[in-house]
Amino acid sequence: MATLHVDVVSAEEQIFSGEAKFVALPGEGGELGILPQHTPLITRIKPGAVRIQRADSGEEEFVFVAGGILEVQPHRVTVLADTAIRGKDLDEAKAAEAKKLAEEAMKNAKSDIDFAKAQSEFAAMAAQIAALRKFRRK
Repeated sequence: MATLHVDVVSAEEQIFSGEAKFVALPGEGGELGILPQHTPLITRIKPGAVRIQRADSGEEEFVFVAGGILEVQPHRVTVLADTAIRGKDLDEAKAAEAKKLAEEAMKNAKSDIDFAKAQSEFAAMAAQIAALRKFRRK
C-alpha cells in the first residue's frame, strides 16, 4: 500500500508527523485531495480543516489551520501553518467569543488596516467554528 509522509507544523510546535493514505485541506483555489504520488505543488492554504487518513489505523486525524503554505512532493506533504490546533483541542466557546470580538472590532475600526486585521480574525474564527462542528459530527 502506497503512503505519504505528512508533517503539519506551526510557528509554535509540530502538530502531526506520520504516514498517511490521504490528505484533504482547503487550498487557495478550493479543496485539495492528496494521494501518494501526487504531482509536486506549492500553494497557499485558507483557514479550515486538514484531514489526514492515517496509514496505520485508517482513522482520520483532524487539524484546524488558520492559513499557511502547502508543499506537496510525491511521497511527502508539508503544511506550514500560521496557526494549527489539533481537532480534539478546539474550544467552540472560545472561538465564538473571539469571533464576536473580531466582529465588534470591524464595526469600531478606525482605519482600513484595523478593519482588514479584524476581518481576517473574523474569517479565521468562522472557519474554525465551521471546521469544529464538522469534526464533532463524525
